[in-house]
Amino acid sequence: MLSNCQDRITLFVFVLVAGFFCARGHAQSALLMEEPYGFFGALNPTGHNAIYFERICAETPVKVRPCEPGELGAVIARYQGVAGYDWVAVPLIPYLYSVENAADVPAHVDRETVTEMRSRYREEHLEGLGANLSPGNLVHGGWTQLLGAAYERRIYAFRFRTTEAQDDALIEKLNAGPNPTRFNLLFNNCADFARVVLNSYFPRTFGRSIFPDAGMTTPKQITYKLLRYALKHPEAQLTVFEIPQIPGYRRRSHSAKTVDESFVTTIYAIPIALMNPYLAGGLFVDYLVRGRYHLNYKEPTVLGPDKLSALTAPASTPENSAIAGAQVPGVLGSGSAIGLTATPTAASANSDLPGTSAEDE
Repeated sequence: MLSNCQDRITLFVFVLVAGFFCARGHAQSALLMEEPYGFFGALNPTGHNAIYFERICAETPVKVRPCEPGELGAVIARYQGVAGYDWVAVPLIPYLYSVENAADVPAHVDRETVTEMRSRYREEHLEGLGANLSPGNLVHGGWTQLLGAAYERRIYAFRFRTTEAQDDALIEKLNAGPNPTRFNLLFNNCADFARVVLNSYFPRTFGRSIFPDAGMTTPKQITYKLLRYALKHPEAQLTVFEIPQIPGYRRRSHSAKTVDESFVTTIYAIPIALMNPYLAGGLFVDYLVRGRYHLNYKEPTVLGPDKLSALTAPASTPENSAIAGAQVPGVLGSGSAIGLTATPTAASANSDLPGTSAEDE
């Protein structure tokens, strides 16, 4: 009788330990699709891509490491005009709100407040990038891109499942590879960075599209391909969140567009039609047929500064169980759960990470 009881206790302990190590083997990331805004957003309404990593943190803005307990991860993206670096990593809350604690995020901001918060964080944490960093201007980026993204625009976060092995491989690649700026608006932009990184997790899934993006990579294109991939791989959840724009600093941002959409639905359509009606007609037909990338995510859960735990905590945790169930149905109009397959060896299967990709040259 005692032996039977001991056997049950041993089995129970084994299950608990196995579950603990199994949970530790999984992590998560999120593709951020950020809406265009302002003057440059009107000229180039494609938006911005960045990637949030729940398990990768910024040791410095240009060196990453595994997160310690209690840390919320970092957002990594390619930028233009940041001290000659290609990619920069910023902790999640400062990236969104220019402060270190979510409790300090104001509900409404003005230009003076945003400038003060950004300047304070830069003085305390970004001095390693150089004392003479450019803040940027209407058409050229600068260090202000790294902080307070939610004051500029609305952001959609498409969270997917990864593994610790994949994250560790990415950390090694990012730290080992060169990091000089390689930004090119047409063929080496922020969406190209996301494309290469996502291919290290899901090999041969993300490529440039001749139509409707003329061989370029756009944030909407990358998002569409992630959602399409998720429909075919329901083994792990894909969850969609909306991070709203904090009001007061700028007018509301507007939806991201493809290249075809940018030409057809903006003032560019007029000179194109005058110079070459056939080209304009072709763009319009392509836009109608396949140029809009119907994303159709339905009623994503809105995350304010006090709700970010829904993004940073695993979907299986109690605080996320209800939200994840509400998020997944309806993406792409499927009416079914969406998921991703996170292959543990996928990171080692693709060495084309930023700084080493021949395709991006």
